[in-house]
Amino acid sequence: MTEIRHRPLAPTRAQQLASGAVIGAHRHDDHQIVYAARGVLAVTTGAGTWVAPATRAVWVPAGTVHAHQAHGELELHLVGLPSADNPLGLREPAVLSVAPLLRELILAYTRAPHDDGPERGRLRAVLLDQLRASPQQPLHLPAPTDPRLRALCAIVRADPADDRTLAALGAQVGASERTLSRLFKADLGMTFPQWRTQLRLHRALVLLADDVPVTAVAHLCGWSSASAFIDVFRRAFGQTPGTFGQTPGTSGHAPGTRRRQTRTSGRPSRAS
Repeated sequence: MTEIRHRPLAPTRAQQLASGAVIGAHRHDDHQIVYAARGVLAVTTGAGTWVAPATRAVWVPAGTVHAHQAHGELELHLVGLPSADNPLGLREPAVLSVAPLLRELILAYTRAPHDDGPERGRLRAVLLDQLRASPQQPLHLPAPTDPRLRALCAIVRADPADDRTLAALGAQVGASERTLSRLFKADLGMTFPQWRTQLRLHRALVLLADDVPVTAVAHLCGWSSASAFIDVFRRAFGQTPGTFGQTPGTSGHAPGTRRRQTRTSGRPSRAS
């Protein structure tokens, strides 16, 4: 990521992003909670990518260089917190589970008058309490550093449905299966099957946000059948892909419906 912008204060606000819109690399001196009430959000740092649907939020620690990308028409809610406020004690980005109460608190906090009144202070205190109780979710797709691993991961990223074994992929990048297995554990902290499943889930979220049918998503992401995909998806996200995107909107729209956006897809947006 280049041309890193520095915005000392992490903003607290709600904004709309069209599908494909990008907020380029930037950093804050504050912590930030990034939540998509609609659509799917990808947050990328030098350490990898975190993808969050509407039942998850991304915690971005102070000083972390990060970029955002919208998948599906995105309703984005941002909560900035002073660096002294770290209810989770996290120094690395993380995906957090968003229970219904926390969701409503985030929506209210990003829309309420941004003043220092007692009501807003109480709202913020409850929000922090709920954050402390929010479990982390394993939705991080780490970025490899070893050149051989980068080459292999690029192949699989280009086609998540590529079901070749690690040995077969290793032959293409010039590394043995044993070496690559060791690199996956040492560099990424997971096995190759775990990483590939994580990649496929990330890609599935993106495709579902763009209204691709479930059966087609299963095929494009490499599952042997729609039922196999549904089972893995349910275990990862607590809902089926068929109900994905039906979290109620925040402006009176019916579940699963899209609204017209004012931003142009793919154009960089302001830093957040």
